[in-house]
Amino acid sequence: MSVLNRFVSANAPVLFVLLWSTGYIGAKVGLPYAEPFTLLFLRFVLALLLLAPLVWWFRPAMAMSGRERGHLMVSGLLLHGVYLGGVFAAIKLGLPAGLTALIVGAQPLLASLAAPLLFGERPSLLHWLGIGLGFCGIYLILGGAPDAGVALPALLAAVAALFGITAGTLYQKRFCTRHDLLAVTVHQYLPTVALFGIVALLFETREIDWTLPFVAALLWLVLALSLGAILLLTWLIKHGEASKVSSLFYLVPPVTAVEAWLLFGEPLGWLKIAGIALVALGVYLVMRRKSPMGAMG
Repeated sequence: MSVLNRFVSANAPVLFVLLWSTGYIGAKVGLPYAEPFTLLFLRFVLALLLLAPLVWWFRPAMAMSGRERGHLMVSGLLLHGVYLGGVFAAIKLGLPAGLTALIVGAQPLLASLAAPLLFGERPSLLHWLGIGLGFCGIYLILGGAPDAGVALPALLAAVAALFGITAGTLYQKRFCTRHDLLAVTVHQYLPTVALFGIVALLFETREIDWTLPFVAALLWLVLALSLGAILLLTWLIKHGEASKVSSLFYLVPPVTAVEAWLLFGEPLGWLKIAGIALVALGVYLVMRRKSPMGAMG
């Protein structure tokens, strides 16, 4: 385990970005065959079923107070329920994926504004420069400001997703870093399953076209995202500064753009390449200051 721990400690940020970015690819493949909240419900039910043998094998410390369980569940509803539900609902209601990504892409900026108040982190001028460059890079990657002529509910859903991922990251850093990764994940997924199940039951037909692409996308979303990426995110939040962890989300759009180019032949012109370079520089400036915990230096 020591070798594995050293590998995770050295490569967790890169592994997280690579896995998290594929969530958009998985959603693009799977959503034509199932409604958004039905797909999300299946994803988290399967994730819980797969977590069960891991919990049995590793025996994480599950004993905690009711207050602590409540904190874990609230963080899960924010990180998974509000964020993913908001993104999927926004796209379903007609908000272009580019504009959705641009709105949610403000997450590192909001986290950097809140971190000094919540954790005493004092970002430097280089840190703020990195945040600004990252946001400009995402703007270029998405080809400038997309058409904003969409319904207000769709915009509100995207803003809810932005609030969910920002508040969830900060809330987990504040209240949920003392527990085992598996214990955190299980407690976060239980209320998330209930939320998506209720929404799917009330507002969707729950019809699924069980094609091979859908099954492949569902399995990837479960294994790579709901298990791999989420466990890595939980580890990063536990061991790193909140604003530094948040800056990693700037890398997701450029990595997704490259993946979409490789997998679907989506164009990757000079404007996107310039945006990727700006994002990389911005994240470097944010991450270069060594973390006091030494985990993400």
